[in-house]
Amino acid sequence: MNTTQKKSKSSIKIKLLAIIIPLMAMAVSSLIVISYTKSKNIITNSANDLLETSSKKQVNQIESWLNENLASFSSVKASIENTQLNDSQLQSLLNNSYGYNSNYPEGFYIADENGRLLKAEKSNKSNKDVLDSTWYKQGITRINMAFGTPYKNTEGKNIISASGILNDKSGKIKVLSVDLSLDKISIIVNSLTDMKNSESLLVDKNDKTILAYGDSALISTRLDSNNDNKFLKGVAEKLDKREYNSVELDNNMVAFKQVEGTNWILVSYVPTKSILAELLKLRTFMIIIAIISILILAALVERVVQIVIKPIKKLTNTIVAMTHGDFTVDVELKGNDEISVMLESVKEFITVMRSMINNISIMSANLNVQAEGSNAISKELYDSSKIQSQSMESLNLTVEQLASSVSEVAQNTTTLANVVSTTREDSINVNEKMKETISISEKGRQDMEKVNIAMANIRDSIRSLEDAIGNVGKSSTEITNIVNVIGSIAEQTNLLSLNASIEAARAGEAGKGFAVVAMEIGKLAKTSSDSVKDISELVSGINGLVSDTVSQARESAGHIAESSYLISGSADTFDSIFDMINETNKLIQGMIDKIGNLDEVAASVAAIAEEQAASSEEILATSEVMVTQANSTTQNSEKVALDAETLAATADELGKQVKIFKL
Repeated sequence: MNTTQKKSKSSIKIKLLAIIIPLMAMAVSSLIVISYTKSKNIITNSANDLLETSSKKQVNQIESWLNENLASFSSVKASIENTQLNDSQLQSLLNNSYGYNSNYPEGFYIADENGRLLKAEKSNKSNKDVLDSTWYKQGITRINMAFGTPYKNTEGKNIISASGILNDKSGKIKVLSVDLSLDKISIIVNSLTDMKNSESLLVDKNDKTILAYGDSALISTRLDSNNDNKFLKGVAEKLDKREYNSVELDNNMVAFKQVEGTNWILVSYVPTKSILAELLKLRTFMIIIAIISILILAALVERVVQIVIKPIKKLTNTIVAMTHGDFTVDVELKGNDEISVMLESVKEFITVMRSMINNISIMSANLNVQAEGSNAISKELYDSSKIQSQSMESLNLTVEQLASSVSEVAQNTTTLANVVSTTREDSINVNEKMKETISISEKGRQDMEKVNIAMANIRDSIRSLEDAIGNVGKSSTEITNIVNVIGSIAEQTNLLSLNASIEAARAGEAGKGFAVVAMEIGKLAKTSSDSVKDISELVSGINGLVSDTVSQARESAGHIAESSYLISGSADTFDSIFDMINETNKLIQGMIDKIGNLDEVAASVAAIAEEQAASSEEILATSEVMVTQANSTTQNSEKVALDAETLAATADELGKQVKIFKL
């Protein structure tokens, strides 16, 4: 039993912890995941905004630098067109532009439609294939100064030319051009970033030529979708699709910005791991905090569960003890919650059961005493009936002898009437026979008086037996009432168990402990109900035995009353016979004295003898009936004794059933 209890106790605690701790861990983990996701989104959005801002700043710087130089170029172009300089003046202007600005150290140069190139005297600008040069082809297509596509000059430097048609009123088609080094743009693209670990590249969206990049080997190369570099390949695909929104490419956050007035796109990017580096540290820290929190909360929950289920454990132990019949346990009441209500109900149930079991024990003891008394009375009745039977057999023998004697008297008197002339010796013999008859009749009368006294004793014993059996019936009725009360209590306990189960079902998972208590109460109610059924069956058996005993006692009393009536009649008959015999004796004496009147006396004696013979036969028949009744009384008394023994055994069994309970 202890092993089962320990297992049950452990299982309740483990079930609660197995439900609460995982839910708590899931809740904490969910908070961590939500916090991490939210933080990641915030950081990602902030990084994207910062990258957009940085890109815009770089684009503004590039646009400012380009516009500043382009304004200067346009001013020089307008000055040349408006002043109509001669060749020497124009050469002087070109010489003065050489080294004037570090952005275009070679200064301005002019090419005409014949391929003649005018440049500063110190300029290293090549005059080969002027008409096929990139700057000339681009410049001849526009009136105003504008930037063309980057290219490498003869020295291998990455440059970009600003060129346009020069209308100096000479009638020739001329192109004014100036070369700008892309180094300044590369500085802006590679250095002026606001984000750590971020990089940028400047690309011409038309032919996807890289204008500026940290990797100088890729400058002036073109992007395409077959590029081995996944990032550059992704950038080329976005440019092909004309999609310039911010995206993530090859684990890089990428922003695209258009440089106004050009076909250039500034592509700024930063590695995602660089952005989320601090977040990853925060995630690790949050996971550690979550694990520590779960462990601490698990310890706290374990303590709380231990405190909560402690009274339930005590109540379970109490109910298990009561289920095994131990009502010596006590219940300690604390608090005013549902558990305290259950404890109070169990305590009241223990009190009621103790009282009921004590009452049943007392009734069982009384029933046992009464059963023993009934057993003694039945034995006494059996002995009296046996004596009565023996006396009736003796009486029957005496009556037979009396009948035989009366028959002889009748024969003798008949002979006397027929042989009236017999001698006095015959009269003397008749006198002797009459004396013997008187003696036998006297003995028969005494025997009948004894039988009458014995029958009176039997009647009194039967009445005492009826009273004792009646008391047993009343006790059985009281036991039945008590058993009905116990059955009602068991039904109420079953209702209490059902209500507790309903309340546990309403409480859900947290109410499973109450469900265990309700189940134990249900078991207790079933045990009580089974005990009530056993006791009811025993009491029903006792009632049946008592009813049979009462019926048999009443039947015996009826037989004994009939026997008493017959015996009383037999006693009266014996008195009549005795009186008649005395009268006969007197007549015989008179016959001896008055032998002369013998004929009349003989006739009278013959008539009397016939009456005596008839009376003797009647007495014999009555005696035989009395013997039969006496034997029946003996058998019934034996049955009463057996029923009394059965009643005593039933009382002992009831006492054993009650002793199962400990008070």
